[in-house]
Amino acid sequence: MDFFERQDKARRNTKLLVFYFVVAVACIIAGVYFACLVVFAGMSSGRSASGLWNPGIFIWATLGTLAVVVFGSLFKISALAGGGKVVAESLGGRPVDPASSDPDERKLLNVVEEMALASGVPVPPVYVLDSEMGINAFAAGYSTSDAVVAVTRGCLKALKRDELQGVIGHEFSHVLNGDMRLNLRLIGIIFGILCLATIGRILLRTRGRKNPLPLLGLALIVIGGVGVLFGRLIQAAVSRQREFLADASSVQFTRNPAGLSGALQKIGGAEAGSEIENEHAPDACHMFFGNALRRGFLGAFATHPPLEERIRAIDPGWDGRFHPVEVTAEIPLAASRRSPQFAHLVSALGSAPARVPPVIKTQTVLPSLGQPTPLHLRYAEDLRDALPENLKSAARDPASATALMFALLLSEDSAMRAQQLQQLDGQAGATTQQRVAALWPEVAAVAARARLPLVALALPALKQLRPDEFLRFSRALKRLVESDQQVDLFEFVLQKIVARHLAPQFGKARPPVVQFYTARPLAPDCAVLLSALAHVSSAGAAEVAKAFGRGLPYLRILDVPIPLLPREQAGLEQIDAALNRLALAVPQIKKNVLEACIQVVGADGVIQEREAELLRAIADTLDCPIPPFVTTE
Repeated sequence: MDFFERQDKARRNTKLLVFYFVVAVACIIAGVYFACLVVFAGMSSGRSASGLWNPGIFIWATLGTLAVVVFGSLFKISALAGGGKVVAESLGGRPVDPASSDPDERKLLNVVEEMALASGVPVPPVYVLDSEMGINAFAAGYSTSDAVVAVTRGCLKALKRDELQGVIGHEFSHVLNGDMRLNLRLIGIIFGILCLATIGRILLRTRGRKNPLPLLGLALIVIGGVGVLFGRLIQAAVSRQREFLADASSVQFTRNPAGLSGALQKIGGAEAGSEIENEHAPDACHMFFGNALRRGFLGAFATHPPLEERIRAIDPGWDGRFHPVEVTAEIPLAASRRSPQFAHLVSALGSAPARVPPVIKTQTVLPSLGQPTPLHLRYAEDLRDALPENLKSAARDPASATALMFALLLSEDSAMRAQQLQQLDGQAGATTQQRVAALWPEVAAVAARARLPLVALALPALKQLRPDEFLRFSRALKRLVESDQQVDLFEFVLQKIVARHLAPQFGKARPPVVQFYTARPLAPDCAVLLSALAHVSSAGAAEVAKAFGRGLPYLRILDVPIPLLPREQAGLEQIDAALNRLALAVPQIKKNVLEACIQVVGADGVIQEREAELLRAIADTLDCPIPPFVTTE
């Protein structure tokens, strides 16, 4: 099952979730109706069967139940519009400073950075649930733009680095498989069902002689309890199999089943297990790495498979015993873990020698999408370790991260660079201008190989800016991009990243909703995108036409003409508009578009650095992250 099939399955699971919800609400309406019939109609055991039907009570019971459940769900979904950070904070999460020097937190941040760089997704903010000693973790968000990764204090203290890497790999599988959006919707739906019991408790407190409302409140609490069981059943139905898939994906990613198996075994041996004590844990229990609730007697309602089954699925040689675990601090692996395979990165990032662009086989790009390999993970570890400490420190501090973004945009021409720095002095202030000037020499030395990784590393710190700071940053960034009267590919890519992953953090942007289920209305947008790529990747009219023609069949749009557009009709502004529309398509259309783009870019047999950046920016905009283009040379 490839990335797009998993995304499509997650979308189908949403429909299944709606079906379960409708069934649950129908059963609850029936229960409320009979409770109202007993309380208000004076129903007795001697009544005839025909007395079971009262249209007036049925209408009011139906409308009232629907109002409570639907509006309760909509209220909760609206409250979760802020994405993963809302969930993390509601569960007692504390954001970890990207520049933290605490050994445990640094170990966690390093693992998350490696996983993100290897997956081709922005580095997500990291949270720690300080009051939770159970060994657990979760990823939450509507997309990679607002995703967060959170771990419990017990997870941070009890797990060794390779075990923590297995857990984080599991959570990144949920990020890449499209599970997070489903999880947030599930929280909203469960909340709506539980609202009925809340109304019941309010009615139970009412007073007055011959007041039937307390009886109705008691009935609603009972029915609400049934609703809780429905909610847990829905959680279990949509989450259990996904845990097996995430475990398998983590092992495939890290090629280290012992790490994930060790983490699961420690959950079984720890006194607190994976239990979460926060009051909101029942609403979000389906999101966690391990079972967040106390073990109940109804295994059918468990949101996670038994630990024994999960361990044996990845470690058939396990002896079946859980050894006692004491939660103690773990010192991270120190110094370099650099593999010899990518040792050349140290020298490559320390200078900027002329080099031959890597030759990437087009047929290998799409299968790697959403399925990073151990090769990508080792590359990410070594790339991050090879970066100068000064740049890594800058990427982890909000103020310095803005200076780092500006430094990436400075011209190599000294006169133009001096003019840009002078402009920054007026736009961002003298302090920022001085930081940019100080960072530029090191940025220029590594920019050829590490521009996108540096941007990815800086995103968590940039998300910590205040709204007014972000406004100043985005204005100064736009002015800097326009300073030379033209926008090159990297400047376009950086603006897309800021618009997609940062702007929603400071506005009221809603998660995108699928609007296109067929590719026909998107044919003009496909024409813009393929034409632009053909002009960028090929030289000469004949080669441009050949590259465009190579990608065209992969769109699988047979009944609509798609012409090759001249360069002036496929500029960056047109690409931006086209990508915004294509991002609203179903996964299969996105797959076809990306496959066509890959064929166009790879028509000459070589994917060069600037082409790779644009290709990865296109995939990122479509929420289809491409891992780094890694060669074994």
